[in-house]
Amino acid sequence: MPIALLPLLTILTLPAAAGAPVQAAAPETFESAARRAQTARDAARDPEAIAAYQAALALRPEWDEGLWYLGTLLYQGGRREEADAAFARFLQVKPQVGAGWVLRGFCAFESGDYKAASDRLHRGLGLGLAGNAELDALARLRLALALVKTYGFELALQPLTILARSTPEKPEVVSATGLALLRTALLPAEIPAERQDLVQKTGRAGVFHLADRGAEAERAYAELVAAYPYEPWIHYAQGVFLLRTDSERAVAALRLELQVNPGNILACLDIAFELLKLQRNEEARTAAERAVEISPTLFATHVALGRALVETGEVDRGIREIERAVQLAPESPEVHFALARAYARAGREPDAARERATFARLEQERTAAGGTAPDGFGEVRP
Repeated sequence: MPIALLPLLTILTLPAAAGAPVQAAAPETFESAARRAQTARDAARDPEAIAAYQAALALRPEWDEGLWYLGTLLYQGGRREEADAAFARFLQVKPQVGAGWVLRGFCAFESGDYKAASDRLHRGLGLGLAGNAELDALARLRLALALVKTYGFELALQPLTILARSTPEKPEVVSATGLALLRTALLPAEIPAERQDLVQKTGRAGVFHLADRGAEAERAYAELVAAYPYEPWIHYAQGVFLLRTDSERAVAALRLELQVNPGNILACLDIAFELLKLQRNEEARTAAERAVEISPTLFATHVALGRALVETGEVDRGIREIERAVQLAPESPEVHFALARAYARAGREPDAARERATFARLEQERTAAGGTAPDGFGEVRP
C-alpha cells in the first residue's frame, strides 16, 4: 500500500467501527501516482518515491522518466540489482542515452562483473553524457579500473590519458595509472601495503607521461627506476616514454627491461620496430627472432621479423613471415601494408596492388568506425 495514502485510509476506516458506511477508494491513475512520485522525490522521501514510481510504472511500463528516476533512487539506496533492472528497461525505451549505459556499468562494476562494466561504460561514453563532466570523469576512471581488473592494461591507458590531462593530481587516477603500467589486476583498495609506494611512484610518472608533461615525467621515471631497478615493467614504461625523444636511451631502457623480465614481448617488439626505424636491421632481426620465440602466435612478432628479413635481403622468407601475420590478423590494415611493401620489393606488383587495396579498404572501415591506428602493432603506448 503506498505510504502517502496511509493517514487518509486510517481516517476513512475509523467510522466503520461505529457502523458508518465505507466508501470504496477510486483506483489510482497514472497521473496521480506520477505526481506522488515526484513530490516524494523532491522531498527526499526515497522509499515513498520508489513505491510511487513502481505504482506509476505498473500502469505505464514504458514511462522513460519514471524508469530513470526509479533506477537512480534504487542505485542511491544500494539496491544495485533492482537499479540495473530499471536501467535495462529504460534503455529498451531510450537506447541512445549514454548515461543509462554508464549507470548500468556502475551497477556491474560494484557487483564485481568487470567485463560487463567495461562493455557498458565504453558504450555509454561513446554515446556521450550530455556535458556532464563529473559523470564522464567517474565513468572513465571506472572503465580504466574495469579494464585493469580484466587484464586490459593497454586499453586502460586510453581513458587514463584523458583523465591525466584533466585531473592529473586526483589520487584515484594516479593509483589506476600505476596499476595499469605495472600490469597488476587490482583495484586501488586492494593494493598491498608493501606495494603502495611502488604503485604511487609509477602512477605519478605515468600521469605526467600521459599528460605530456615531459620534464616532470623524465624526473619521475628516473626516480622510479632508481628506487625499483629490479621491478618488472618499470624500465619498459621509461623506455616507451623515451621513444618519443631519445631512441638510444629508449632502446637501452627496453633492453634493461628484458634483463629483469625476459618474457616481456612488448619490450621485444618495441626494440625491433625502433631499430627498424633507425635502419639497424641486423639488430632488429635479432630482436624480432626473439619476439617470435616468446609469442609465436602473436601477429606483430611475424610482422617485425618479416620486415627485418626483407631489409636484410631474405625477401622470400620475410614475405612468408608477413603472410603468416595476415593469417593471424586478417583485419589489421598495417599487416596488409607491410605485405604490400614486401611484395613490391620482390617485384610481385599484382600481389602488392592487391594488398594495397586491402589496406586502403580496411583503413577506411576503421576510420568510419571511429578507430585510430595503433601505436606499433597491437600494443597501445601511453
